[in-house]
Amino acid sequence: MNNIPKLNINNKRYNQFSAYLKEKFNAKVYKITLDAGFTCPCRDGSLSSKGCIFCDGDGSFSQPQLKFLPIEEQIEKSIVHLHEKFKSTKYMSYFQAYTNTYKPVKELEKIYTSALYHPDIIGISIGTRPDCVDDEKLKLISTFKDDYETWIEYGLQSIHNKTLQKINRGHDYDCFLKAYEMSKKHGLNVCVHIILDCFETPEETMQTAQAMADLGVDGIKIHQLVVLKGTQLEKMYENKEFELMEEKEYIKMICDILEILPEYTTIHRLAGNGLIRNMIAPRWIQKKFEVLNRIDDELIRRNSWQGKFHQN
Repeated sequence: MNNIPKLNINNKRYNQFSAYLKEKFNAKVYKITLDAGFTCPCRDGSLSSKGCIFCDGDGSFSQPQLKFLPIEEQIEKSIVHLHEKFKSTKYMSYFQAYTNTYKPVKELEKIYTSALYHPDIIGISIGTRPDCVDDEKLKLISTFKDDYETWIEYGLQSIHNKTLQKINRGHDYDCFLKAYEMSKKHGLNVCVHIILDCFETPEETMQTAQAMADLGVDGIKIHQLVVLKGTQLEKMYENKEFELMEEKEYIKMICDILEILPEYTTIHRLAGNGLIRNMIAPRWIQKKFEVLNRIDDELIRRNSWQGKFHQN
């Protein structure tokens, strides 16, 4: 057990991914979210599932106004906007919408390469599902890692198969473990997405967090369950089939999770809200930065930090 908190360059008590990038590249790095026109096996009929119950029509894409534009044009427009607003100088291409390995390797190579053409792009991050990778695709992605900050992001959500079935993920935990092992074999940085308050007890959710700590994942994105318009989850919420976690409960669990994660695991997100105009509940996450500040306050109150209770 550590005895003192290790503060990052932003004076946070956890290992922010943004701070990790800033320290590595000597500048704040801005993610450019890209849509390359992918779909996913839950949507194209490849699986019997009707799709993840929380997924809306945009597939988690945060910039729908850029949909259908060529990758290079999405990057150009985003860089102009970010530079005008923040005087930014470095960027990371982020394939966010749907399943970004769900094409043949030859097509993937063209797509990924087009996202790295700009001289101010320092990295690439590819969001996907564990059932949509293979050795050939991961080998392709690994070819970028010597020249670019390269990440693959897996939407796991939970280690519990009953939960994965409930949310219609269409794969099980063993599938994730196989994809994770293949990714590490190719030397890739892996970020894992998990969802709190996902029809589970607090103990079950912490079991997922502990499993990620035991794996020693390179990065993690933590979301709370969010009800968006036009999703299966919206109908369940209207029928009062479940209750959502309150803000105080969420903050407590986030801090509990941070305490057991390794210090080196980069924290890519501690809360996600989707597009505000599409969100139904919980309303408290609309003030995301206030929530993040309260997480900081809770860690200070506990005299705690990421990795405090991590067992090496």
